[in-house]
Formats: sequence, structure tokens, C-alpha cells
Amino acid sequence: AVRALVGGRDYAQSQFNRAVAARRRPGSAFKPFVYLGALERGMTPDTVRSDSPVSIAGWRPENYTRDYRGDVSLTTALASSLNTVAVRLGQEVGPRTVVRTAQRLGIGSALAANPSIALGTSEVNLLELTGAYAPFANGGTGIVPHVITRIRTTSGRVLFERRPMNNGQVVEPRYVAMMNAMMNQTTVSGTARTVRLPGWIVAGKTGTSQEFRDSWFVGYTGRFVAGVWLGNDDGTPTRRLTGGGLPVDVWNRVMAEAHRGQSIVDLPGNWRSYDAPGRILPGDALDQPMTMSRVEPGGQRRPPRTPEAEDRSAVVRPQPGTGFFDRLFR
Repeated sequence: AVRALVGGRDYAQSQFNRAVAARRRPGSAFKPFVYLGALERGMTPDTVRSDSPVSIAGWRPENYTRDYRGDVSLTTALASSLNTVAVRLGQEVGPRTVVRTAQRLGIGSALAANPSIALGTSEVNLLELTGAYAPFANGGTGIVPHVITRIRTTSGRVLFERRPMNNGQVVEPRYVAMMNAMMNQTTVSGTARTVRLPGWIVAGKTGTSQEFRDSWFVGYTGRFVAGVWLGNDDGTPTRRLTGGGLPVDVWNRVMAEAHRGQSIVDLPGNWRSYDAPGRILPGDALDQPMTMSRVEPGGQRRPPRTPEAEDRSAVVRPQPGTGFFDRLFR
């Protein structure tokens, strides 16, 4: 069930519900469907792929930083949001597989099965994207987002009660465990490392579309999934806003309140490198075990900052008489 939904910053000014009616490019927030498709084809979080320039029929996608790291694990590539690796994986599994994977998890918008789908170039709405992350949080069950569960009269008579409805098991538990381990790293050492939810294991993915037109963060715990989109209604660029910036800050504030008083529920799965199947794929590296990291109360265990995709937004400082939305949007 949807616990809260905000469609804009001021309902009096605009009744347009951006959470359900606006379709925008998710950018890298779409990459989990690419990586899930790769895992289901036999890869693991430790599988190594090349982060180097790539060209497909004249299209040359680049990393945000235009830097390249050479051979990296899939975990590092997803956490750092390396575009070249995502595109290579999309080509390996096939754009149609990427589309089918996203649809299986709950994306209902039309998706173009082309090479750029790996970078989230097809438009989606926030509610469906957030709902499509839910199987990672609940152990693999597809969900149907809904707002109304029951309607009762003042006397208690039930006028309507929603029947339990889901899409069944859409992701196998072992792949849920792998995806959670990978997306947890995004919040520990990657583009969403400013996530703050003490005591909880958090996973998620940031997204930024071309020219900073859209910024996203969809993150989740064992209790809740929350998605944030920020952008201009007319599609014009923002002031270098990225998914790892203000969207994560908004997510932190909302989820801190949502989890207040809740007993901790960990994410499903506890994948480790040495849990990989006996047949090691070429290029796999099983150097160190990888487990999910919890945000520690009173402080976070964070590695030193390194240049990463989607985390180079300009610092926005308060100005007299303006709110943070006014400082970012025209």
C-alpha cells in the first residue's frame, strides 16, 4: 500500500500530480533492471567487465566524469554508476531482455528496446519506478501500488475491502540477495553514500538524466521503499542537480520520519562472494566476501570520497528569502 504520495511542492499553485502523471527519463535509476538481467543470465556481483570507451553504431556513451577505470566488478560499476559497463551489459543480455525485466517488476510505461535503454532513456513515472524496486525489498514479490485498502462507514460497516493482489514471485531469492548486496554498496561507497538512516540496512540507486533535467533516488529498507524525483515541469535543465544530491537529502528526511518507532527489519538475502555457484564465469573475481552494511547509530562507516558519477552537483547555499526549491529550479 502507498503510505504517502506527494505530487508537487504546492497544490494551491498546481494540481498536477507529478508522482503518477509525469513521465520523465529515469537515467541511471533504471540500471538495476539491466544488472538483474545480467545476474539472471549467470553473472554475479563479482563478475568483471571493462569500464572503457564504447561505441555502438556511432553512439558513444560516456561516464559522467569522462574517466574510465578499466576492469571493475559489477558491484563497483553499479555503485559508481558507470555508464559504459551498463551499456555493455545491456548489449550482452539484449535490450529486449532489459525491457522484459523492467516490465516483469512493474514498469508499465512504453519502453524502447534499443542500446540506450540501459541508461534509462525511456520515460517512466515515479510511482511505477518506486513500485518496481519493491521486489528487492520484499524478497522478490511483484506488487501493485494502491492507496485505498478499506472503506468503512462511521458505524464500522465495511463498504469496500481490497483483495490481496500481487504479481507473484518475479525475482528469485538468490538474485534478490545479489541485487540487495550491490545496491547496498551504492549507499555505502557509491553515488548515494550520503544516505543517513541509523541502524538500518539501506539499498537504492540514484539517477540523473541528460543536462540535469531530472534527478532521482529510489531507496529502500526492509520496511519501506521511497522514491524521489526532482525537476522542472517544462523539462528545462536544473542547476546541476544530481540524484546523489538533494533527492537523497529529501529521502533521508522522509524516511527518518517513516521509520521512527519501527522495529528494524533487514533486507532479504545475505549474499557473499563465496556463495556464488561452483562454475566461475570468465572474468569473475572472488577476492573478498561482500555483505550488506548497516548505517551505524551515531555515525556512518564511509570510505574516503572518490570521484563518482552523479555526485558532482554544485553546492547550493541558502539565500535570504528563498527556499531550497527556489534555489534549484527556475
